[in-house]
Amino acid sequence: MPPPSDLRSVRPPVPPARRIGRTGPALSPGVGGGVAPRPVPGLLVAAEQHLRIGSPEAMADAVTRSHLDDGRCVGWYGPSTPGWRVAIDAERADAPVPPALARRFGADDFWARWTRAECCCKLADVPVAAWWRRHGLGAPADGSAVWRTLRLADLVLTVGFASSQGAAAPRQPR
Repeated sequence: MPPPSDLRSVRPPVPPARRIGRTGPALSPGVGGGVAPRPVPGLLVAAEQHLRIGSPEAMADAVTRSHLDDGRCVGWYGPSTPGWRVAIDAERADAPVPPALARRFGADDFWARWTRAECCCKLADVPVAAWWRRHGLGAPADGSAVWRTLRLADLVLTVGFASSQGAAAPRQPR
């Protein structure tokens, strides 16, 4: 992982509360709906400290992982957050946007929007094609998940948390 001085946000720095987004994945009824309790906001603000990049074998012990098209893997190594599930999704920032997806969703800020949508899908356990039909690459503003999209080395990635309280059978994020 590059030193903290090499880490950059996708957008210009803003106060931490503005970097935490609210999403609305289709979670089980009764899940979330309020402000995320501590320590979730703190984990998102300090996300760079809990992410590592390496081979899939080196990331095997991560809490959750995201595999890249170049063979690397990003792993989340944050502390346990009882009552919350975590998911991450990462893409190479300089990867070309597939033409069909660019036509459908636009190319502006594509990978940031893509990783947010993928993260929401993982937290909601919804296939990406079903998410597209309902939300496109958007992240609804009224929901029970919180997320942060950032730049880490040559990657754009999103870290998200969703409450597992009240869920019938929470599943480990993919």
